[in-house]
Amino acid sequence: MWWVCRLPKASWGPGLGSVLQPADGRIPFLIHWSWPHKGERPLGLSRAFIRHHGSSAGSGPPSRRHGQLFQDISASEAVQHYRRNLAEWFSRLPREERQFGPTFALDTVHVDPVIRESSPDELFRPTAELALEHQPPLAGLPALALSQLFDPDACGRQVQTVVLYGTVGTGKSTLVRKMVLDWCYGQLPAFELLIPFSCEDLSSLGPAPASLCQLVAQRYTPLKEILPLLAAAGSRLLFVLHGLEHLNLDFRLAGTGLCSDPEEPEAPAAIIVNLLRKYMLPEASILVTTRPSAIGRIPSKYVGRYGQICGFSDTNLQKLYFQLRLNQPDCEYGAGGAGISATSAQRDNLVQMLSRNLEGHHQIAAACFLPSYCWLVCATLHFLHAPTPAGQTLTSIYTSFLRLNFSGEMLDSTDPSKLSLMAYAARTMGKLAYEGVSSRKTYFSEEDVRGCLEAGMKTEEEFQLLHVFRRDALRFFLAPCVEPGRQGTFVFTVPAMQEYLAALYIVLGLRKTTLQRVGKEVAELVGRVGEDVSLVLGIVAKLLPLRALPLLFNLLKVVPRVFGRVVGKSREAVAQAMVLEMFREEDYYNDDVLDQMGASILGVEGPRRHPDEPPDDEVFELFPMFMGGLLSAHNRAVLAQLGCPIKNLDALENAQAIKKKLGKLGRQVLPPSELLDHLFFHYEFQNQRFSAEVLSSLRQLNLAGVRMTPLKCTVVAAVLGSGRHALDEVNLASCQLDPAGLRTLRPVFLRARKLGLQLNSLGPEACSDLRDLLLHDQCQITTLRLSNNPLTAAGVALLLEGLAGNTSLTHLSLLHTGLGDEGLELLATQLDRNQQLQELNVAYNGAGDTAALTLAQAAQDHPSLELLHLYFNELSSEGRQALRDVGSTAKGGARVVVSLTEGTAVSEYWSVILSEVQRNLNSWDRSRVRRHLELLLRDLEDSRGDTLNPWRKAQLLRVEGEVRALLEQLGGPGS
Repeated sequence: MWWVCRLPKASWGPGLGSVLQPADGRIPFLIHWSWPHKGERPLGLSRAFIRHHGSSAGSGPPSRRHGQLFQDISASEAVQHYRRNLAEWFSRLPREERQFGPTFALDTVHVDPVIRESSPDELFRPTAELALEHQPPLAGLPALALSQLFDPDACGRQVQTVVLYGTVGTGKSTLVRKMVLDWCYGQLPAFELLIPFSCEDLSSLGPAPASLCQLVAQRYTPLKEILPLLAAAGSRLLFVLHGLEHLNLDFRLAGTGLCSDPEEPEAPAAIIVNLLRKYMLPEASILVTTRPSAIGRIPSKYVGRYGQICGFSDTNLQKLYFQLRLNQPDCEYGAGGAGISATSAQRDNLVQMLSRNLEGHHQIAAACFLPSYCWLVCATLHFLHAPTPAGQTLTSIYTSFLRLNFSGEMLDSTDPSKLSLMAYAARTMGKLAYEGVSSRKTYFSEEDVRGCLEAGMKTEEEFQLLHVFRRDALRFFLAPCVEPGRQGTFVFTVPAMQEYLAALYIVLGLRKTTLQRVGKEVAELVGRVGEDVSLVLGIVAKLLPLRALPLLFNLLKVVPRVFGRVVGKSREAVAQAMVLEMFREEDYYNDDVLDQMGASILGVEGPRRHPDEPPDDEVFELFPMFMGGLLSAHNRAVLAQLGCPIKNLDALENAQAIKKKLGKLGRQVLPPSELLDHLFFHYEFQNQRFSAEVLSSLRQLNLAGVRMTPLKCTVVAAVLGSGRHALDEVNLASCQLDPAGLRTLRPVFLRARKLGLQLNSLGPEACSDLRDLLLHDQCQITTLRLSNNPLTAAGVALLLEGLAGNTSLTHLSLLHTGLGDEGLELLATQLDRNQQLQELNVAYNGAGDTAALTLAQAAQDHPSLELLHLYFNELSSEGRQALRDVGSTAKGGARVVVSLTEGTAVSEYWSVILSEVQRNLNSWDRSRVRRHLELLLRDLEDSRGDTLNPWRKAQLLRVEGEVRALLEQLGGPGS
């Protein structure tokens, strides 16, 4: 189906460089694909990986002096103070990075992307050539390490100005941060002083004049004392200008005059121009980072070297990144306070599975050439397998991922519209994504992409914006398909991103029919003029016989209301489509969306398809999840920062339309995996009131067979834990639950009347949580099924403590729980501590005659116990007869079920016994079950021989047939 950050620009953070996997064929249309040459040797790990041990903020910079520039004690101390402040600032983690654990530090997981030197001839080809064709890097240009950026060029000339360029998300901010921290820790000895500037920060100052010294002093107070020494620093002074695309530079003398004095006030853009001209501080070294569309803002004669950030051009770099990221220790506690951290072996297993999938699944490897998407894969896996921070959702991960890559980014700083890059992507890529979802396809031709990008373009300004988007961001969203037979088509870099953008396109209201587009304008116009015209004609009608005209123009006031109803119908149609996608019967045989996502990333077996479903049918079950998630308050706030605001009224009306449709279709009984998807939708929406109203009719929670990971337990508890109405039954049989899951789900269990926890491998340690559940003052459980769990006698001892203080439980099943004689004797001695129990099942527990008889006698003395199941225990013929005698002689005591017969008649519980056998046939010890069935068959035959009643003989023969059929299934004889 599909598989699945950098710091904000103001903070310059962790997204890494990017490149796409090479393809055999030539892919037109998408410009500036950066592909490595075939046959090139991958960059060695010694060059590609630099690792700092420990936290940057906690490690002090080197104490030794560098060079001869700052020999004065006060100057040296100022530089050391500056190093410490700079290291602390650039080491700060955004909230999205804190999810990776309390000891996580970006320095310990940094993997350098490949940087390849480019030539001006390659960069400044005519636009017509770049528009439709891929231009690979020129052969022979080497890969560069950060320490080699300022080495002399091929002609031996000293390089003073380096321009690094890369599309959105390729890691320009990470490289800047890496270089700054390297300098702070003394790993760039060639530079005695490094001064970083954010061009976004400088652009916010506008044309207000300020000198270079003032700009430095305002941002880095410790450097005030050494500002007079800047001119003498020469090439040992390094300026880092990050994000040049934010500045509109004019290198014409008529536009920007010459200025060589660092203390002369000028506009910030003018200071940058004169630094790059080498007219101000001509010997200083300068590193510039920019997007490809802004490379031409600096004349090539002022640039000594161009470097293209090419990402992880070798899967070994990808594997190294994943190994470092995913092997970080998890947070100590999960959202619910329970320690559910992944073990080292589990983390290693994730890394190994992901590595194998990278080697065998070329499309995933192609996406992971973009290091920013490697971050997204790690964040998704961490979300699926590690403790989930409170309030974190899959939609919030994708929204934060886009914020970390696009926050503060305008499409073109020279364009007067100041259009947000993310808003442009939502309009164009969102349209392509939604058309793919609506037509159920994930592969797009060149014509498909061109049609969405160029739709409705009429002006030169619009085509200029499209040109910038193609160069800077198109490859962030689309990748050439590398699957066999699909060459020449394009896919979204991460398939789940298609569903996210399609949902964003809808909730932003960008999908409009022709009637809506024209009708809105007409309605607004008519609404403005209708009232004035009606007033004027009302006055004229008093003088002239035109009384019918005011009536006609009064009708104009109705037009806005009619249009509003049209918009409302459109919202209902979108909600209907979303709900139908969520409840498609064709997807009923799929795994839940969380398992599908994990399988697509880790490469395990994918979703099971419906037998009648075409093999190439695409599944878009994340689309409705993202629609709900984008309507949550948190995600709307983040989208507003990206320039994609969703109005509160629009969100409310969309939510009401969705609730109306969910209320109609959500009452149907769903398969367990689809029910979990429904709950996951509510978890993504993060609106408890909405979920409580929609799920008020839910009475049975059947998730049997769903693998309940810590995340799924959190989802179910968050959605259903705060509800008020009781749940008639909660069935979590065969869900691989553990004690941590039981603790997470306790709020849901407290609402349940019947609780099924069979086949979960729950051991004695889980019984302490079950004891606490039974002792809770809000517990209303009447039936508790714990069969086929290795509770043992130690676990039963804890359960008995809970039974002693519980007043609601009436039916308890401990079938096949490994109690043995010790467990049954414990039950016998403490059974009277509970006065409400009506039925107790301790069948198939390996107990002998003595323990079983002791428990049966205790059951006869119990005031409320009516039924005791003891079949399939290790009972002798004499023991079974003694138990029958106890049950038959007691007056008003509990009935004891030990066989399929009662005397010469069939037991009324024979179907219960055989149904338990049939249900557990594949999980129980087959030889042991066969032996017990043969004993039961012998009892039936003996009873049939002892009776002369033809009716009883017929009943006994019928049950014998059922037992023989089970024996045949087990491979035993039928008699």
